[in-house]
Amino acid sequence: MNGWVGTGRVRAREADGLMEVSVEGLTTQAKYYKPLVYEFFRKEWRGARAAWGEFSVEIRMEYVGDPPWLDLDNLAKAILDAIKGYAFHDDAQVSRLLVERHPGERERITVSVRKIGEMHVRAR
Repeated sequence: MNGWVGTGRVRAREADGLMEVSVEGLTTQAKYYKPLVYEFFRKEWRGARAAWGEFSVEIRMEYVGDPPWLDLDNLAKAILDAIKGYAFHDDAQVSRLLVERHPGERERITVSVRKIGEMHVRAR
């Protein structure tokens, strides 16, 4: 996978149809993430531009100690709004969204974006 782009709190990389974004640190205010991530893409990102089609997005919040009091749906909206125009044209293109909170070794948010082909039905 290509190296990370960015030297501040937000970094990103891409390879083989996967874009990964990492945001170091946590706050209880989801609205904080939209301008932070958006400015990274506007100023530092030189990778692929927005594409059409359907996308799968996974957002993982890692915390140390007690989980932060942060609504995951608000976090997802802020992140999707921030990467819109860079990963995809409109967040309506996201056909699969997973947002989860887990204990980790450090506080961060990681985002994985992958373009998907036709929707595949998984056998259960």
